Amino acid sequence: MTIKIGDKLPEAAFKTMKDGKPADITTTELTAGRKVALFAVPGAFTPTCSARHLPGYKEQAAAFRAKGVDAIACVSVNDVFVMNAWGKDQQVGEDVLMLADGNGAFAAAIGLVLDGTGFGMGSRSQRYSMLVENGVVTQLNVESGGEFRVSAADYLLAQI
Repeated sequence: MTIKIGDKLPEAAFKTMKDGKPADITTTELTAGRKVALFAVPGAFTPTCSARHLPGYKEQAAAFRAKGVDAIACVSVNDVFVMNAWGKDQQVGEDVLMLADGNGAFAAAIGLVLDGTGFGMGSRSQRYSMLVENGVVTQLNVESGGEFRVSAADYLLAQI
């Protein structure tokens, strides 16, 4: 079943880098009592993700904060080291939390798995954005057919 507006995020654990070491962060820890802009990309260092998707959220970080968003988080089915390196490459600093869904468990739990086997990428996450308030999805934008439009930072920002 695909997650929808009004649903509570399922409990899942991501990996992120903390003090130079991999650390777990759960959906509850990320979202409890907070408003979070969460977006997912099919893969770190991929063309659209690196040129447009992640940079858009970095560029709009202050605008998200001005609208009461406590955190911006980027999720991808990559390992924590790749996500950390990509965040450094993109110079996201503290503006975007880089979350590794290494085994794709979160993507599967919310019903947004992308079959990238035809491209040699295995199972990945579909491209989407969502606004999560205290663990509940209040906005959800899932791309279709390889597009990049409704998951963009500007699109989600306009919904807040």
